[in-house]
Amino acid sequence: MTANLTFVLGGAASGKSAYAEQLVVSSGKNRVYLATSQVFDGEMQQKIDRHIEQRGSGWETVEAPLDLAPVLAELSADQACLIDCATMWLTNHLLAENDLGQAQAQLLSALRSCPAQLVIVSNEVGHGIVPENALARRFREAQGRLNIALAAQADLVIQVTAGLPLVLKGHLP
Repeated sequence: MTANLTFVLGGAASGKSAYAEQLVVSSGKNRVYLATSQVFDGEMQQKIDRHIEQRGSGWETVEAPLDLAPVLAELSADQACLIDCATMWLTNHLLAENDLGQAQAQLLSALRSCPAQLVIVSNEVGHGIVPENALARRFREAQGRLNIALAAQADLVIQVTAGLPLVLKGHLP
């Protein structure tokens, strides 16, 4: 992994997180998993438990559902950090009724100034139908804008479908 910021996106259960984990492992650097999810029910806890088991040992896990900047500022060049995922991070801000534009600007700034190699995972939400309610439409639009901004800033952009990577921008090492 030579890109400072790699953006991995795909649909739900597409294999994007597993692929992103392998990118971080292959970096040979100290691994940090920056978790953005919050546990509100048993189903989410089971999903988190599966991800922890899938990753295996050798990861430092940091939970930061909203403010990633302080964590990113503490990382060093000898680390590779997986942020999983931008979709949960955005959902957390939306549900907290935070200013999404300001939160996005702060995240992009923190990513730019972080010395560690970064891999950020996100869901592609633009392939589905138009949601029926206003909140879901607002989320879809905000996620689309965030994905566009992350892809623009990334050195390497990979879409994962059915566990298979497709490079959209940059080159795999």
